[in-house]
Amino acid sequence: MQALPVQTYSVALQPVPQSSEYVATIKSRRSATIMPQVNGVLTAIKVPSGEHVDAGQVLMTIDPRQEQAAVDSQRATERQKKAVFDYNVTELERQRKLFEAGVTSRELYDQEQQAYQNSKADYESAVESTRTQESLLAYYTIRAPFAGIVGDIPVHVGDYVATGGSPTMLTTVDEFNNLEAYVYIPTERAGGIRSGLEVDIEDTNGKLLQKTNIDFISPQVDSTLQGILVKAPVSPTPDILRNMQMVKAKVIWTTLPMAVVPVLAVTRQGVQSFVYVAKQNKGHFMAVQVPVTLGDTVGNAYSITSGLNAGDKVIVSGTQFLVNGMPVMPLGG
Repeated sequence: MQALPVQTYSVALQPVPQSSEYVATIKSRRSATIMPQVNGVLTAIKVPSGEHVDAGQVLMTIDPRQEQAAVDSQRATERQKKAVFDYNVTELERQRKLFEAGVTSRELYDQEQQAYQNSKADYESAVESTRTQESLLAYYTIRAPFAGIVGDIPVHVGDYVATGGSPTMLTTVDEFNNLEAYVYIPTERAGGIRSGLEVDIEDTNGKLLQKTNIDFISPQVDSTLQGILVKAPVSPTPDILRNMQMVKAKVIWTTLPMAVVPVLAVTRQGVQSFVYVAKQNKGHFMAVQVPVTLGDTVGNAYSITSGLNAGDKVIVSGTQFLVNGMPVMPLGG
C-alpha cells in the first residue's frame, strides 16, 4: 500500500494553566440605595438613569413648599427674638450706667439683667430652631452621596414618596472606579483557594477582558449556594461598565507542563478522543491511532492530560483519510 504524505507536529511539553470556569458578578465596592428622608410629592428628576454624577449633584427634588413655609416662619420668629435681644443689650447697658451713678436701685438693675438673659436664651433657641428647619428643608433636595453612576429610576414626577413602612426607593448610585468580581467557588475546591490566585475575566463568548487576582476569601460558606465567596478587583473598561454585570471568571489553580496538539489533529469516536501518531516500524512509518484525554483548550490547540509523550509525531493533515496501521510519509514536524 502506497504511503500517504502527511504533515506532522512534534509534541513538546508546554506550561498549561489548570483552571475552573465560574459565573461571576461585577459589583461596585461602593454602592448606595437612595431613599427619601421626608414624605412628599416628587417635583423633578434632574438626571437620567445611567448618567455619571458628581458628589453632591442634585438628583431629584420633593415638593418643599410646606417645609419652606415653616422655615420662613421660623426665620421671622428669629428676627423678632433678635430685636428683643438687641433692645435688652442696649437697655442693660443703660441700666448699668444709671445704677453705677446711683440713679436706679439694685433691684431694677437685676431685673434688667434677668430680662437680658431671658431674651438671649430665646434668641439662641430661635437660631437653633432655624438651623433645624433649614436642615429639614435640605432633605427635600436629593443629592448624590458620592461620584458614580445613577442606576434604575423606578419613580416618576408626581409620585408620592414616603419614608415610613415600606420606604420608596428612588434610585441607586454606584461608584464607577472601584469594581470587583464576586465568584462563588464550590466547597469541594476549598482546599485550593488562596489569596493571589490568578483569575481571567471573560465575556460570555470567552473573550479575555482582563486578568486579576483573588484578594478576598470569605471565612464562611454561603448556605444557599454551598459555595465560598471570593473577590477580585476589576478595572472599568468599555466591556465592564455596570454594577451587577454577569461575566465568566476562570480561576487558575496551577500551571503544569503538558503535551499540546493542534485542534485539527484530534478526532472523535463517540465520547473517546484520538490522535494519529506517525510511528516508525522496520524503516517505514505508519499511522497509529492513540486514545487521548483532553484538557483545557490553549488558543487553537488542546492540552493532553494523558496518551502522548514529548517527541511523539502527531499527524495534523489528512486525518479523515487515515486508518489505524496505514503507512504514511511524514513531511515535517
